[in-house]
Amino acid sequence: MHNFLFGIFPYIALGVGIMGTIARYERDPFTWKASSSQLLRRKQLVIGSVLFHVGVLVIFLGHLVGLLTPIWVFDAIGTSHGAKQLLAVVAGGIAGVMALVGGGMLAHRRWTDPRIAQTSSFADNAILAMLLGQLVLGICTVFVSLGHLDGHEMVKFMSWAQGIFVFDGAAASYITGVALVFKLHLILGLLIIMVFPFTRLVHIISGIAAPFRYLLTRPGYQIVRSRRSEPLSRR
Repeated sequence: MHNFLFGIFPYIALGVGIMGTIARYERDPFTWKASSSQLLRRKQLVIGSVLFHVGVLVIFLGHLVGLLTPIWVFDAIGTSHGAKQLLAVVAGGIAGVMALVGGGMLAHRRWTDPRIAQTSSFADNAILAMLLGQLVLGICTVFVSLGHLDGHEMVKFMSWAQGIFVFDGAAASYITGVALVFKLHLILGLLIIMVFPFTRLVHIISGIAAPFRYLLTRPGYQIVRSRRSEPLSRR
């Protein structure tokens, strides 16, 4: 089961996440939206949304850089495993608390307001609950990590994540002896990736890709004329 969850399931989750996202964009482009409920109730939205999105963004970038950067890069720039672990604990802990507080405000708003609850789908409620659960697990890992400030425990997760992306058949073995809370954190994270295409989370891609798409593929300047400047034959 360990080999399946951490050696095979990551490819299933990534495959469904990537192919499902492409299929949704091609087949149902009009469902590709965040479905904002700001018009129904603005209270709690701004503060909760800012805390949640900033916290999640910091966590995402931290995981991306921390797990997928080759270990030799940190060694080359003189960053010890202990220093990296301490940075992850401090920055990740602060960002996790921010995201959890903001997510809690958004959840309270969505689950207690009758009008917003009426317009919320099962997927909306489910993905919010999964994200909150993932944040709780992530904060719990911080306390466990305090007992491994030498950084060697983090190297195991770096080896696992990088092993998955280079199709290392032994990737699952790198995290065999880690604490249960870390394993639950990884499993729930993979589940979130797998259901990503079927939720409103797809709008994240638009937020990242839209500026680049505008700069790289935008058409030429639009010429706008008043009616008075139109030829007489068109009037």
